[in-house]
Amino acid sequence: MRKAKPKKRYILPDPKFGDTLVTRFVNNLMVDGKKSIAYSIFYDAIALVENKTGENGLETWKKALSNVSPSVEVKSRRVGGATFQVPLEVRPDRKISLGMKWLIQFTRKRGEKTMTDKLAAEIIAASKGEGASIKKKDDTHRMAEANKAFSHFRF
Repeated sequence: MRKAKPKKRYILPDPKFGDTLVTRFVNNLMVDGKKSIAYSIFYDAIALVENKTGENGLETWKKALSNVSPSVEVKSRRVGGATFQVPLEVRPDRKISLGMKWLIQFTRKRGEKTMTDKLAAEIIAASKGEGASIKKKDDTHRMAEANKAFSHFRF
């Protein structure tokens, strides 16, 4: 274990919307340090979402992110030689991180042509409560529900 907790790094807000959440998402989206490309993919996807739905693209993205974010997860815990899947509440910071990572992971697996199209389609699907990233959240919740009997092993 560490002696001191590392200092929290604060992220600068993005240039277009002035939102730190967008910057966190773009940092997760970025590949090989190509941040400007990641920003252009994100902004184009938000514009595409606005065109398709007729609603505010950023609000739709935030709704999608909140729909994907899990509230409980399971962690492995060894007790007397047996490993139990113990359901735990997810910290708010981790909740957002998991939501972003799942959204991006399942965006990359989609069948559309460009990454912008894939991201826009996944955002629209997640904001409606459907799509692969929502399924991942539901599976995580289902797993936690199934292992509720081991919740007394919480640490």
